[in-house]
Amino acid sequence: MTSLQQRLDGLGTERLRGMRRGLEKESLRSQPDGKLALTPHPAALGSALTHPHITTDYSESQLELITGVHGSVQSCLAELSEVHQFTVRSLQAVGDEMLWASSMPCGLPTDETIPLGRYGSSNVGRAKSVYRMGLGHRYGRRMQTISGIHYNWSLPGVDNDGYFALIRNFRRHAFLLLTLFGASPALCSSFVEGRQHELHPLGSGGTLHMPHGTSLRMGRLGYQSEAQASLDVSYNGLEGYAASLHDALTRPWPAYEALGIRNPGGDYNQLATTLLQIENEFYGTIRPKRVIFSGERPLHALRERGVEYVEVRLMDLDPFEPLGIGASTLRFLDVFLLHCLLSHSPADTPEEIHALKRNQHLTAARGREPGLCLERQGQSVPLVDWGLELLDQLGPIAAALDAAQGDREHAHAVAQARAALLAPEALPSARVLAAIRREHSDSFLGFVRAQSLQTHQHLLGLPWSQQQQARYEALAAKSLEDQRAIEAADSMPFEIYRREYTSPARLGRPRIAVPRVDVAA
Repeated sequence: MTSLQQRLDGLGTERLRGMRRGLEKESLRSQPDGKLALTPHPAALGSALTHPHITTDYSESQLELITGVHGSVQSCLAELSEVHQFTVRSLQAVGDEMLWASSMPCGLPTDETIPLGRYGSSNVGRAKSVYRMGLGHRYGRRMQTISGIHYNWSLPGVDNDGYFALIRNFRRHAFLLLTLFGASPALCSSFVEGRQHELHPLGSGGTLHMPHGTSLRMGRLGYQSEAQASLDVSYNGLEGYAASLHDALTRPWPAYEALGIRNPGGDYNQLATTLLQIENEFYGTIRPKRVIFSGERPLHALRERGVEYVEVRLMDLDPFEPLGIGASTLRFLDVFLLHCLLSHSPADTPEEIHALKRNQHLTAARGREPGLCLERQGQSVPLVDWGLELLDQLGPIAAALDAAQGDREHAHAVAQARAALLAPEALPSARVLAAIRREHSDSFLGFVRAQSLQTHQHLLGLPWSQQQQARYEALAAKSLEDQRAIEAADSMPFEIYRREYTSPARLGRPRIAVPRVDVAA
């Protein structure tokens, strides 16, 4: 079997320099008092439907800032900073709202009061809002207000099997990222109002936490679904993965059938009554992705043209970083993803899939607990020991990336990670709890409000030229024109559009015969 070092040597400098990345960062808009802003998407930011860099995620109050594809960490973060700067300047021009600096939400109103994203009167715009209505019915709107940062990553010359091998190893080793970079060990009690939980009170001001938690966002209170828990999606190859998703997108689900497509008044409840309305509803720590054509279903694109990149979805917003993530973290991700790609990656099994979910929940809730053990190939292994083994293996990869780029930044990122794993009080999740306790009288909202204001002022203080302002104003204006053009061109009744878009025929066909995946009801 070819060793990791041999595979690394076989890549060559040019392929390493061909690595590409992009970021998608979600943030709630909050009021100065730490409550959710209920205002519409600011007009100065353009159309959330068509703007290439500024849109909304689930809620009208939840911004999503998107970069293009970049050949370096620096240029990627520079563009994310520019988009942030325009955004906060636009917010300042019309009021006193800020970007909430934590993954776990600010003070939330009643569930039904959380505003859904609105995208205009076109069929595609209405479909996006109806999909969000469906998510609210299925999982509750509060859960959808959790925010994170997604890292899109690719390397030249990687085929479908290579990307799926990467994904399998990523899922095995994701506990290390949750431990090192999880930054959501606490939350406002408004998030879990009326729900069962195992969180501990922190003081008497409405803050709840897990004493050794790393990422409540990725734990049992985060993006979880009983219906989706019945899906043992395998990542052993494109065909099997596509078959699992196809099944979930076409299999009626009794609770969603009972809800129906429309309510008695004729308003839409959801796009479909199947286990998943559309592909994006499938939650996961990492996804195989590719750019789609206009109107194309993502599953069809994958089946027709293969995997183009992977989307890492488990990163919390770091409230101590003005952009929610720093350069060292991105460099660590580059090393980590290369390790996942180059390491031996055996096929997964249903038993391993279940064990990985248990590991994820354990790490999210108790990742800094001294002596915590996880499951590995049926054996119990201390989280720290396993993490140190992986960090040892990252060293040569970091060295190769540094040699390709002429610096020592990747090795430094791995060294920082090792130091933090051995001194857990230095981890972001521990720093968050320490700051809440020491500086904000046990108040999660007080801590994040202060970090949000500090970030806001930092971004406003960065250099900003008239040319930059004009360029982003032009992007916003063009996005509004593009939305109007889409609306003017629509002629199909929405119900026909909905049926056609959710038709199984739009999902593409398997290249080979695959068995149907049974989903427990």
